[in-house]
Order: sequence, then structure tokens, then C-alpha cells
Amino acid sequence: MKFNTVFCVAGAILLNIAGSLGQLDVCGEAPLNTKIVGGQNAIAGSWPWQASIQNASSGRYFCSGSLISKEWVLSLADCFIGISESDLLVYLGRLTQNGSNPHETNRTVIKIIKHPKYVYSHDQKLALLQLSSPVTFTDYIKPVCLAAAGSIFVDGTESWVTGWGTVSANVLKLPDILQELETPVVNNFECDAAYGGIITNNLICAGFFNEGEKTPCVGDGGSPLVSRQGSKWIQSGVSVYSGCGLSENPAIYVRVSEYQDWISYYTNSSMPGFVPFPLILYIGDGASIILFPFSLALAFSIIPLIFFHVF
Repeated sequence: MKFNTVFCVAGAILLNIAGSLGQLDVCGEAPLNTKIVGGQNAIAGSWPWQASIQNASSGRYFCSGSLISKEWVLSLADCFIGISESDLLVYLGRLTQNGSNPHETNRTVIKIIKHPKYVYSHDQKLALLQLSSPVTFTDYIKPVCLAAAGSIFVDGTESWVTGWGTVSANVLKLPDILQELETPVVNNFECDAAYGGIITNNLICAGFFNEGEKTPCVGDGGSPLVSRQGSKWIQSGVSVYSGCGLSENPAIYVRVSEYQDWISYYTNSSMPGFVPFPLILYIGDGASIILFPFSLALAFSIIPLIFFHVF
């Protein structure tokens, strides 16, 4: 029994590492992030994966995205209907749309990949943007970790959404500074009842009932929904719909964990870091422990200790 338990624990650790290796060593780290409260200006470096997607010729911002590896950005397919790669310019490390951004860089886009079923429903509306060249990671520019397949975000999970969308449905003016909003996960059953039966397992809801102003709005398409696990931030959703102050329902996001295979297929040369949420190891006899992400060195130092103490 001890032998089986040891191999279950060691195997789970190794499988977690193997499934997440891409950008696991750097993804989700935001050393400049401070304690967050909802609905306020962000500070430089708080959300280093945030991407500002703009029209290359006009310089107009129109959608958000998240950096998921050195050369890929995850966003919303609706943003790119009738738009070609040459129309796009992606800014990373940006805080303000008009002021000075000394830590930013930008890239053109060489490929737009929309999910093949994105036109049919909210839950397929993902897009990947391949950047013209890899970016260099800094404290202000880092990829976010992505929720791995099978991740579970229970009702009330603390989450945050960021973007440059309008702060009110009544005032359609985009803010200059990146906005951040604390927004808890709402269980799919309750969200589905509020929306009349359109919420599938490929979607995740976050926000509040009867607090319509606390929600993404016009211009927030593609904005990342993230939760913190230990020292890492993990993206659970991509903003696809909200009532923008005109509805009392939570916002709707595409559930990232349901698309690990699709994302991995196209980004295999620059794989994102996929991290289970929550990170749970089952150790036999119905017992389990919740772990935070391991570094490769730590995992391999722990496994020999398990064998030593058991045998």
C-alpha cells in the first residue's frame, strides 16, 4: 500500500510538471502586483500579461488579450471579424493608452487563429495571435499561466479582470489607464438560470448580481479573468459578454481550461504554462492534499525524500 501511494504522489507531481512545462518557470509571476480592490486604476507591472490590441494604422485600441508565451496572445475571436493580420499592433507592458509607458514594447501580428466554431455560440469564441517575433520577459512583461484541463473554479473563487473598456454603459469613453476589477466566480447553475439556459460547461461566470456597474464593458472583449494560486496567477476565462451596467447579471467568460488541447496544438513551439486549479494530489484511502505549483527542482528533491521515509 505504501509503495502504491508513493508512486501515486510521485507520479502526480511529475504529471503536473510535464503537463505544465511550457512557460511554467515564468508564467503567472507578477512581482509588482500589490493587494487589489475592485474597480480602480492599475499600477505599472500589476498585470504583466495584459495586451492592448490596436488598429495598426489608426492607433485605436479595440480589444484586450493576454500574453501566454513569448510569441502568442490569447484573445476573443469576435474582435477580429473582417480584420487581417496587417491591421493589428499589440502592445505589452502598457499601463496608459496616451501617456508615457517606459516599460512597453510592441509587435505586429503574423497569424490570427480563430476557433473553428466561434460563430455559433459564446463558448467557442477564442482567438490566438502569433506575434511577429518573441518578446523578452521583464517584471512588466510576463506570460500568464493558463488553467489546465480539469481545473475547477468553485463559486466565490476570488478573481480579477483587467482591461481598458468603458467604465459605464452610459459614458462610452475609454479610460486612459488600465482598469482592474475584483470579481468572484459564480457557479454555472446559478448563472445559467439568470441567463435563461445559455451557460454551457465551456463558459465560466464571474461578477455580482444586482451590481451592474461592477462588470467588464464596451472594449473589454478578450480581457483575461485570473485567480491567484500561491505565487502564480492563473487565467480561467476570456471576457466574452456582459450587460455593461444594463444587466444585473454576472459577466460571461470562455472557460480556458476546456481549450487546453486546442491552444496547445497551435502553440506547440512556444507552449504556454498550464497549471491545474486547485492543485490537488490524491494520496490514497480517500485523502487528498492541496498543493501550490512546484518548481522542477523542488519536485525532484521531494520525490527521493518520499522514497527514503517510506522504505
